[in-house]
Amino acid sequence: MSQTGGESRKLSNFLCFAVYSANLAFGRAYKPILDKLGLTYTQYVTLVALGEEDDQTVGTLGEKLFLESNTLTPILKKLESLGFIRRKRDPADERQVRVSLTLAGRRLLEKEPGASLVEATGLGREFPVVQKTVVRLRDNLLGAIEGREKS
Repeated sequence: MSQTGGESRKLSNFLCFAVYSANLAFGRAYKPILDKLGLTYTQYVTLVALGEEDDQTVGTLGEKLFLESNTLTPILKKLESLGFIRRKRDPADERQVRVSLTLAGRRLLEKEPGASLVEATGLGREFPVVQKTVVRLRDNLLGAIEGREKS
């Protein structure tokens, strides 16, 4: 769709703002659910990532979450103090720290605290299509950034 003049500069036409504001809406929707668990959204998705693949290095986990280790470490310390994860040095490489879920962490994930939000999106059968499209958008943008950095 072609837009003319000031029409293209309208905030409602910015895809980046639509994604940004949807992210804020997700945060607001998750907040009461996660407040009951004493977790932030970032702490929760960290647990989810460990639920997919337990016993990961901090570096691998950070890559999955798009977080630097200096951001991830305080999150992991908090989750460990809450009893949801365990951190230990990798016996094969003492420089690496491995992270795994505790029984309490696995039990929390079994409750699937965010499951109700899938329905709240109102996307129905379109949900997986939209999710895959947003992932493709993210990956395309990261690829473009990496391409510029190599130039």
